[in-house]
Amino acid sequence: MSLSNREKVYAVLAIIGAIATWSFNLLFIDQYGGFEPGLFVSENYVNYASASISNDIIVVCIAFLFWSYTEAKRLGMQRWWVYIPLTFLVAIAFAMPLFLMMREKRLRQLSNEHSAK
Repeated sequence: MSLSNREKVYAVLAIIGAIATWSFNLLFIDQYGGFEPGLFVSENYVNYASASISNDIIVVCIAFLFWSYTEAKRLGMQRWWVYIPLTFLVAIAFAMPLFLMMREKRLRQLSNEHSAK
């Protein structure tokens, strides 16, 4: 089954999200000689602008995880839990478009099943 145009857009956004975040994560790791979560978080609160964006992203992550859980359950999507580590270990910029791509795939599958009846 090939990807729909919408699924392709979400796939591209997921790839961009992973690259756009991890290119800087790797620079952070190189700069500090490793990854220390406490330092990573504190570096996100160095001024009011970065604190605002950090808080914004935290709220988006919580809203995404709450919504995606209920949406996955409603649509019968399996392995929803994988989006939790993807959100925090890769990036919300990767996990959210990936979830949206998989959601589109599931909606298309359900539509095909419904029209086959």
